[in-house]
Amino acid sequence: MANWELYLLISLPVAYFFIFRYMPMYGVIIAFKNFSAAQGIWGSPWVGFEHFTAFFESYNFAQILKNTIFLSLLLLFISFPVPILIALMLNQVAQQKLKRFIQTSIYAPYFISTVVLIGMVYVFLSPNSGIVNHIIVAFGGKPVLFMAQAEWFRPIYVFTEVWQNTGFASIIYLAALAGIDPHLHEAAVVDGANKWQRVRHIDLPGITPTILVLFILAIGNLMNIGFEKAFLMQTDINVETSEIIPTYVYKIGIQRAQYSFSAAIGLFNAFINLVLLVIVNRTVKKLTGNGLF
Repeated sequence: MANWELYLLISLPVAYFFIFRYMPMYGVIIAFKNFSAAQGIWGSPWVGFEHFTAFFESYNFAQILKNTIFLSLLLLFISFPVPILIALMLNQVAQQKLKRFIQTSIYAPYFISTVVLIGMVYVFLSPNSGIVNHIIVAFGGKPVLFMAQAEWFRPIYVFTEVWQNTGFASIIYLAALAGIDPHLHEAAVVDGANKWQRVRHIDLPGITPTILVLFILAIGNLMNIGFEKAFLMQTDINVETSEIIPTYVYKIGIQRAQYSFSAAIGLFNAFINLVLLVIVNRTVKKLTGNGLF
């Protein structure tokens, strides 16, 4: 068989996704059943859309959905453009040592675990010993209970997300910028174009297909907010803004053992992502000709 080495190489990731991603999908049917561990998945009685209806009619459905959508949109519109700007600026740095130093500095936070990151946040924002409150007091202000106020949950979440993941996300755009023909820049310089004009007319159009693909993927994961960070930042005081679908699924499914109900909520969340992915992909493909499928 021709190119058998390539088929052998790709067989490992294909087997991984089939075993750990596709085979467990049969368990989704418990969302339509009243699951009992003693009866098993197939032996549990069917209840149809009962769990979905119960979630839609629950007293906190609107609040949870609002928190999830609002936080997702904040992350999309703030954290998505930042890596693009960072990559464009780094691409203009001529000194390679300085460029590597900046890349390493902004990439390093990606390796910090979520637990450690939130621990750092609690230390820095402490009302008694936190450096942020020390600065506020030094300028004549009063200490702020950042982690105990619901209105501060979203800004802190978004800021930490940008700080931790911007460096890693910018690598993709830097790779795309590296693939742009340097002769285009040389011709632009000869024609008298400055750096801003070269960025606008060469760099941005050159990475536009990459931006569109990553934007479609970001929309497809719009509702999949990181559970760990939200759960670690959540307190009884800020729960009105920090309670999102992933944390609610954890509480219902793990802490209260309502597996069918939590599976229904998770399936609803996945369905929204799928619909958004298909709509945005078709729209982008129709407007630009580029898309995922």
